[in-house]
Amino acid sequence: MEGRLMIEIARRIEKGEKAALVTLIEVEGSSPGKSGSIMGVFEDGSIEGTIGGGNLEYQVVNSALEAIREGKNRKFDFELIEDGELHMKCGGRVKGYVKVFEKRKKLIIIGGGHLGNELYKLGKFLNMYTVIIDDREEYANKKRFPQADELLWGDIGKILEEYSLDEGSYAVIVTRGHASDKVALKAILEKKLAYIGMIGSRKKITDTYKELVNEGVSIKKLEKVYSPVGLDISSGEPNEIALGIMAEILKVKNQKSGKHMFEVKKVKIQGENL
Repeated sequence: MEGRLMIEIARRIEKGEKAALVTLIEVEGSSPGKSGSIMGVFEDGSIEGTIGGGNLEYQVVNSALEAIREGKNRKFDFELIEDGELHMKCGGRVKGYVKVFEKRKKLIIIGGGHLGNELYKLGKFLNMYTVIIDDREEYANKKRFPQADELLWGDIGKILEEYSLDEGSYAVIVTRGHASDKVALKAILEKKLAYIGMIGSRKKITDTYKELVNEGVSIKKLEKVYSPVGLDISSGEPNEIALGIMAEILKVKNQKSGKHMFEVKKVKIQGENL
């Protein structure tokens, strides 16, 4: 059972879902579960395996779901007595641990051209769940992106409107033109992504923003877009532009300053009056 459970947890994480592994560490007295019992709990509320069933399992599942939402591991300690937390008559006490497995961060590359291809390579290198979206099948296929987790082609606006995106998603808009960039941006602005970046010159970006405002999009929504996209580190080559974009995504994901470590070192030295 343990092997099947771990395979299911791995499968869910690979799909971009969160999961938790519940383990009973210590059991005192009479209990429906035994020490060492394990169970998988998934963010949709489903479970795999059991730690004994009944009200104990119900409470532990709820605790595990809270841990999944918070993204933090936790311990639990329940008394199994009639007037205790679980209102059970069997008597005893159980202690356990909930280990949360975070889903892989999702990189949504909207545009499968040269820059999209370089972003894809870096996304796979960083073990991100990588999705390629384009309106041309020849730019969103297995031959071009052999290790992509998802390949979607067709109407970009429609695909993005229907596609599930959340706080673990990082979207980069690098389509073949101004019109499709605008369509893609408008389709995802209302969604709660961790990051939205869009390629383009300052003039193109300004024009795009003006058009969207005229169509009823709020300026506040546009302020969250990273555009022009990426850190200013490239010579203009697609691979270097992609590296600058991914560096910016890592800065956002890891909540870092993006400062040179050399500058940090100098500040510490000065603070110590050396």
